[in-house]
Amino acid sequence: MQDIFWEILEDSREDSDVEPRYVISVAARMVGAHAQTLRTYERLGLVDPARTQGNFRLYSERDIRRVHRIKMLIEDLGVNLAGVEVILRMSAQMSALQRRLRELDSTPESQPSYRSVNSTRGR
Repeated sequence: MQDIFWEILEDSREDSDVEPRYVISVAARMVGAHAQTLRTYERLGLVDPARTQGNFRLYSERDIRRVHRIKMLIEDLGVNLAGVEVILRMSAQMSALQRRLRELDSTPESQPSYRSVNSTRGR
């Protein structure tokens, strides 16, 4: 059960396929849901598909993965839609914090300064 939970939270930012390409009927078939369910997720702000000039919804691979996560939370873990919203928001915040930590760890200022430690030893 824990494996499912972490799989749900994983956002796989490295796979940045965000190009809108699937109309709602195709996206719904891909995730095994009704088109109305995807509209509900959009209305609640859980997913935000792109729109064409004709106002058709277009879902990207990232959107499809997000809907899969939503469905797993609901169906496998029994989370309600309000809980899904909280979990996805917290997951996004955790991902942002992890990225920020990686950035801070990679800057030279974050590396320990051995010069100051060694200069005080001789005294």
